[in-house]
Amino acid sequence: MPNNDLHIEQIFDAPIHLVWEALTKKDLMKQWFFDLEEFKPEPGFTFQFTGRGTSGKEFLHLCEIIEVIPEKKLSYTWKYDGYTGNSLVTFELFDEAGKTKLTLTHSGLATFPKEIPDFVIKNFENGWNYIVTTALKDFLESN
Repeated sequence: MPNNDLHIEQIFDAPIHLVWEALTKKDLMKQWFFDLEEFKPEPGFTFQFTGRGTSGKEFLHLCEIIEVIPEKKLSYTWKYDGYTGNSLVTFELFDEAGKTKLTLTHSGLATFPKEIPDFVIKNFENGWNYIVTTALKDFLESN
């Protein structure tokens, strides 16, 4: 079975503490990610949000924080209400001489139903590439 894990790396002209805040503070997240009702970077914390797929259909995302290492790593499960499959999103941060390298890994994508066009890996690639390399980059480097 092919590895359907998604990996994206991006270097931001911002220190780690600012990138970490963008990843973990609800009021900042809504400016580049999703507008979450609540978010706490604590293992066991659950959150949800609605996102629109490429088809225009809305999907309720259900997530649970699995691991938090402040200013280093944030991992949470990612699944869809009413659909099989469960995946894991991991953000890892590395200092690069005052800049920050972020590595995003979204694993378990092959567990989602293959007959749902919104769940094909290309859509995840496009979505995460936009979120990390455009939305988050613009947010961090324009403030």
